[in-house]
Amino acid sequence: MFRPSLPLLLLLLAALPLSPASASPEPANEQARRLIRQTLQDERIPGLQIAVVKGGQVVLSEAFGLANVENGVPATRSTRFPLNSATKAFTGVAAAQLAQQGRLDLEAPLSRYLDALPAAWQTVRVRQLLAHTSGLPDILDERGLLGGGTEAQAWQAVTAQPMDAAPGQRFAYNQTNYLLLARIIARQSGVPYDRFLASRQFGAAGMERTTFGDSYDLIPDAATMYSLAPRATEAADTPPRLSHWFYDVPPSLWSGGGILTTADDTARWLVALLDGRLLHEDGRTRMWTAEPLADGRAGPWSAGWPVLQGAPDRQVAGIGGARSAFIVYPDRGIAVVVLTNLVGANPQRFIPRIADLYAPPVSPAGRPSPAGSPR
Repeated sequence: MFRPSLPLLLLLLAALPLSPASASPEPANEQARRLIRQTLQDERIPGLQIAVVKGGQVVLSEAFGLANVENGVPATRSTRFPLNSATKAFTGVAAAQLAQQGRLDLEAPLSRYLDALPAAWQTVRVRQLLAHTSGLPDILDERGLLGGGTEAQAWQAVTAQPMDAAPGQRFAYNQTNYLLLARIIARQSGVPYDRFLASRQFGAAGMERTTFGDSYDLIPDAATMYSLAPRATEAADTPPRLSHWFYDVPPSLWSGGGILTTADDTARWLVALLDGRLLHEDGRTRMWTAEPLADGRAGPWSAGWPVLQGAPDRQVAGIGGARSAFIVYPDRGIAVVVLTNLVGANPQRFIPRIADLYAPPVSPAGRPSPAGSPR
């Protein structure tokens, strides 16, 4: 039997084209590092974590800057950052998991799962809660919980409010939706909302650094939150200066914004979601399909996820607190997570530039666009 010599074998292997999955991500990684360092400087972001998923693997996971400025504590891959409203994507997965098990019908009215709701609320469908097309009044206002009282008082106040719109008529971002979803998930799973997520998502994906909390919870390795916004007592033209930012998420609203995690853990969760460990492919596709409005137009959200762009270059996201975001590009096979500790960093604005380093946009013909072509 002919056996090629080692030098000949190496030459033959070198001549083989590299597949995208086997190509080294290092050139893209170095470009991403440069982009992040420049963005930190330009946007005055104290600390940041980034993770990139490509081809079902985490190809980059790093931390930059400071988790706490006044004490000079560096951000590391173990630092916990709040997801804020990006938590809603996890709630969407939880609802889809229960639907996959036959324990929740996303098209069913709320009256099937919750008792003692106002009559006008009972015909709202579960999926309309997930997509913010319910028309329900919001339990939060500019001061926090409605009426400024306790959670019980806020619930009493919101249930006394009229509907903002007919179910399905329009999109309106709303925390009442996710309070109700937490109750539905708890009832249909038989365990509290946070325990269901801890078991079915955190544990299943290996998210060992993930928990729930806010600025008032003393959680080890949690990043300090900052803002550059002028204080209420300062003139609008006052030069921006870094100051603390506090946020409060009561347990009843954890489903809408309570997760503390790392970019590493979020990337592991996305890998588990994309490889079918959390949801079957048909359930994932349905979860990422934009919820239609009553007039037939596609709304801006699917089941827990903002839909940034439809086919052929689909983009679905989790965005929270103007400081944390992840975007999944299913047609490119990549996802990018960026968590920061600056309100107003809005990483969803620069994540697409990072994503393009790893896989070019998909053209209308369904093929990758040439590098540098208009998006």
